[in-house]
Amino acid sequence: MTSPSIAASARHTADASAEPSRLLVMLLAAGAGFSVAAIYYVQPILGVLSAALPGEAHLIGLAPMMAQLGYALGILLLAPLGDRQDRRQIIIAKAGLLVLALLFTGMAPSVTWLLAGSLAIGITATVAQDIVPAAAIIAPPAHRGRMVGTVMTGLLLGILLSRVFSGVIAEQFGWRAVFVIAAIAEAGIVLAAWNWLPRFARTTTLPYGQLLLSMLSLWRELPALRRAAYAQGALSLGFSAFWSILAIMLHERFQVGSALAGAFGLAGAAGTLAAPLAGRLADRYGAAIVTRLGAAISAGSFALLLVIPLVFGAQMSLHAQLILLAIGAIGFDFGIQATLIAHQTIVYGLLPEARSRLNALMFTGVFIGMASGAGLGSLAYGLAGWNGVMLLATAASLAALAIRLGKGR
Repeated sequence: MTSPSIAASARHTADASAEPSRLLVMLLAAGAGFSVAAIYYVQPILGVLSAALPGEAHLIGLAPMMAQLGYALGILLLAPLGDRQDRRQIIIAKAGLLVLALLFTGMAPSVTWLLAGSLAIGITATVAQDIVPAAAIIAPPAHRGRMVGTVMTGLLLGILLSRVFSGVIAEQFGWRAVFVIAAIAEAGIVLAAWNWLPRFARTTTLPYGQLLLSMLSLWRELPALRRAAYAQGALSLGFSAFWSILAIMLHERFQVGSALAGAFGLAGAAGTLAAPLAGRLADRYGAAIVTRLGAAISAGSFALLLVIPLVFGAQMSLHAQLILLAIGAIGFDFGIQATLIAHQTIVYGLLPEARSRLNALMFTGVFIGMASGAGLGSLAYGLAGWNGVMLLATAASLAALAIRLGKGR
């Protein structure tokens, strides 16, 4: 629980009784978007990197996995600190370290250094998972859903538009420019947060070790949390498998560059419309129903990407195949993001005083799924080509649907 002495000692502490300014909301949305985008810049430029960096080219495909693994580790080990430290300090410090990680990666002389930089980016990019709970605290109860939805829209746009940015910049200015420009943008977020982000009162005084141990109790005692982590993790596996292999498949099958591969993020960005819609549907019909609907949409979209080319492959033109990919990206992104918002609604309502730890546990599952999807997607592509990747993504989405159709909240 919040310590009165702690709360009283913080000047300019976030006040949930007052309507936050539009500037502050936009800062949080931009901060979440730019931060989480950092772990996706590498995906559409894998072909460029394999030709540009000396060393074992086949290891380039591990870069997305290292970024996702770093993100999972950062969420598990660092995000819980938001319950016992001033979130303002955490956000500024981690965003500053992300700037350094991006610059380090942009100067990588070999594949080994690129992989190390990707891991560092993943760990520090978890500042996005400090920003989302901060938005829930700043917002008045009557507007909490709207504000969290706005910040999540920024985060989801960061995930999807990062590929567009990365692909275009790499093609025009080289891959190193991607990370340098991203570092400059993140430095702007650091300065803005320093000037405008309020302080946050702690909700616990548990030492760090006990804070981490308390997460084991939360995991055991809250079945709704486990179901959310398992289901969203399965959906994230399929999501990551698709986006991690897409650029490689487009390059090998259609001989297209990184700009077109990144442009598919524009199709996926349509899925961000799910954020406000999912919130309204969850309020009206219940979050559990939205999770089932979202998982079903995701499974159906991946299944179409698997079945239609198998049935009509020889008759489909290049143009038709690219259109199908874009439609599928819109569909499964919409379903996955709707399910994510609904799961956050469930999890954030369990124990408000442990919101950072609950968020950390759920998103640890999400990004273990992401890292697994990058690795398993690469394996499936090597064994069975693009159809193998789509079969994997379809099966993962069906597993998530089965979890949500089971008994429980």
